[in-house]
Amino acid sequence: MSSLAQLLFTDLDVMKDSGMWIFLSVGAVALFVVFIPLVTWIDSRRKEREAFYQAETFRRLTESSAEGAKAALEMLQEQERQKLVRSHEGLKIGGLVCIGVGVALIIFMRAENNHSYLVGLIPAFIGVANLVYVLFLAAPLEQPKK
Repeated sequence: MSSLAQLLFTDLDVMKDSGMWIFLSVGAVALFVVFIPLVTWIDSRRKEREAFYQAETFRRLTESSAEGAKAALEMLQEQERQKLVRSHEGLKIGGLVCIGVGVALIIFMRAENNHSYLVGLIPAFIGVANLVYVLFLAAPLEQPKK
């Protein structure tokens, strides 16, 4: 009887230690099998709905008159310009964040007397490259016509 009790209690010790792994496994399955596909599906439905409404608006504008076609074309050009502005602003912010991370990494590793503090130049140079592209190399943004 004591050998059976000993066998049962050793199995309970193994189960006690594996609780965290079971939790992480269930969490990973929930994340990768349920949450990410659901968010992707919801986002694709939103984009599809926006594209449908935009196409419907353009269709109605172009069918209304020649002025409507001109207004639809101007609206499309303005949307493209706004998309380009958002892209440039995102690159500017990304460049500044990379420069900040690089400088902070250099300061931190130098304060820790680590001799590999120059590794902070990697994100800093990536940030500088982003800013140089946006400010000097990218096509200039057209000003909206008034």
